[in-house]
Amino acid sequence: MSHKPRPWRKLLAPFALSALGLLALTAAGSTGAPAVTGLLPEGALGPTAQQRLLAPRIANILEQNHYRHIAIDDKFSPQVFDRFVSALDGQHSYFLAGDVSGFERWRSHFGDMIHTGEMDPAYLIFNVFQQRNRERINYAIKLLDTEPDWSVDESFNFDREHAPWPATQADMDELWRLRIKNDAISLMLTGKSWPDTVDLLRKRYQRVLSRLDKITPEDVFESLMNAYCAVYDPHSNYFSPRSSEEYRIQMSLSYEGIGASLQLTDDYITVTNILPGGPAATDGSLKPNDRITGVGQGHDGPVTDVIGWRLDDVVQLIRGKVSTIVRLQILPAGATPGTAERTIELTRNKVTLEAQAAKKEVRQITRNGHVYKIGIITVPSFYNDMDAANGGDANNRSTTHDVRRLLQALTVGGGIDALVLDLRGDGGGYLPEAIGLTHLFINHGPVVQLKDTSGQLEVLDEPDPGQAYSGPLAVLVDRTSASASEIFSGAIQDFHRGLIIGQTTFGKGTVQSVIPLDRWSSRPTEGQVTVTIGKFYRITGESTQLRGVAPDIALPSPISTDDVGESVLEHALPWDRIASVPFRAQVPEPSTMQTLAGEENDRALHNADYQWLLASLNSLDSARKEKTLSLNLKKRQQQRVAQDLARLTQENLRRGADGLPPWKAVDEISISDEPDVILAQAGDIMADALASNASRGAPALAQQAPAATAGH
Repeated sequence: MSHKPRPWRKLLAPFALSALGLLALTAAGSTGAPAVTGLLPEGALGPTAQQRLLAPRIANILEQNHYRHIAIDDKFSPQVFDRFVSALDGQHSYFLAGDVSGFERWRSHFGDMIHTGEMDPAYLIFNVFQQRNRERINYAIKLLDTEPDWSVDESFNFDREHAPWPATQADMDELWRLRIKNDAISLMLTGKSWPDTVDLLRKRYQRVLSRLDKITPEDVFESLMNAYCAVYDPHSNYFSPRSSEEYRIQMSLSYEGIGASLQLTDDYITVTNILPGGPAATDGSLKPNDRITGVGQGHDGPVTDVIGWRLDDVVQLIRGKVSTIVRLQILPAGATPGTAERTIELTRNKVTLEAQAAKKEVRQITRNGHVYKIGIITVPSFYNDMDAANGGDANNRSTTHDVRRLLQALTVGGGIDALVLDLRGDGGGYLPEAIGLTHLFINHGPVVQLKDTSGQLEVLDEPDPGQAYSGPLAVLVDRTSASASEIFSGAIQDFHRGLIIGQTTFGKGTVQSVIPLDRWSSRPTEGQVTVTIGKFYRITGESTQLRGVAPDIALPSPISTDDVGESVLEHALPWDRIASVPFRAQVPEPSTMQTLAGEENDRALHNADYQWLLASLNSLDSARKEKTLSLNLKKRQQQRVAQDLARLTQENLRRGADGLPPWKAVDEISISDEPDVILAQAGDIMADALASNASRGAPALAQQAPAATAGH
């Protein structure tokens, strides 16, 4: 998990001073520049003395080390202001328009405050948010005293990112009336009565109130510093001492849980990353951007509603002893609030290097009466057992060593006719492994270029190349294939060594360095800063940043490029190009891509599993486009029945075509039963290539004589 729970210190009791009263304090002495100290009333949350000292150090690290070389000045200040306010209330559901208008007097001060450590204006804004939050939750609890009229035809707009701030208290009350009604209707769709719904929601909202009282100056400081980091780029971060310790635990692969990184987004615990080698990655049911709405212990323990919980508290529920069961109630990524949730069951375990290891299988596919053996190697991450390597073990576990061993096993005896390297979901890892893996498939040549903060350029190569496989090759990628995965797949594509199949990759073409703030301590007593210090470029000179690696043959994917990827992240570094480097590419087969793409399109029309996948993706796309929900209970019930019937019909059409008995009800549908259509299609594409070239008496995507030198 991405955050370690710890005991909270209750520093702030509910205070009587109103939010408007806090804002009134900012107007004092308004002739000229407003003062930034003495703004906070007694008992309000404010920066500690240590945080006032840390802020200038963090500013210095960002200004001196970040790839962008941007000064934190008056021009930078408004961007931090906007980022900080958005981080507090991104859905425009707590602050009134008058609140935000009052904050505007501090817009130009965020540049100075990190240099001076005088951060009272930011804490003032946070205290107003906290007070508004209390007001909203108390109002929500009051609404539960009266059952809504479920027959009224009205709707709730759940996407308010670009909506105006509510102008009046009445506008805010109406917004929250609709929001609470939707919370209630979502529970009643699961069969709960109104009294049961009230009981669950009241407990949920009271937990939010309790959470407000447990917020510490460290929480606010971390959010504020991350607002500065985020304006530089989305991969630069400040980690508080607590988060730094969690990062250390995660990197040591020694913790026990499900192997997923989580964050709190608009009261939902959201999955940000699935860690290779963990139970979640092994099971495959949990996906990035899924939202966890409930947690249960064991096979049949009661499910605890966790909407509105602190992230730390949810992590504590999910973590546990090895081999114990945890059940997660999931609202799938892209699904609208109120969509039918699904429950997955995971067995807790340590995230280990062994579990991250590459794996192989062989599939047999018939074309024109000939059976082709397609080898598949799945690479979850680019890993290296550095402890073993430093201890002198020449055969230490690493991506390159493991894939070489798997290739040797696949090519003995009759061998394989082609290979698919599956990098879907591989978020990267150890850079030298991307270079080493590349040279298992090409004889020699550069792999990637790295440009650092000073502008120095380095071409990275493998000093001891040793090609292990020269046959037909395809690399399967998706939107979550990132960083080292993109370096590898980009090099394979540039050398024309194999086909890139799937979806355009994530587009993370930057490298980060972790800079501890603890000068004299081995423990993270002051936290750390992750700073982007370099940028990757393909050997053609094009950056992988922002644009990623585009596939030669595209396949459908449940991952939306509108929701996932570098291009959707604010302040991402731009795409650019530099000079290419000399390299010797293979001779591509001009007609191969068009032929294979045509055969893939034909298969999409006639393959039952493929049709099932496309229908599922169409349903998901339709759900993503919805921005409002009906608050008429009967209509919502009818919608749920229609959705369940459509899903059941889709599933049974596929099962019937595959010779399987139909499901009788939607509750019987098991995610583990769903076929991996994309991997099957990758194998079919390689079989098509082999058959096509066999009919022409030519090799298919194999190592050919090098062409003229590319680059300049």
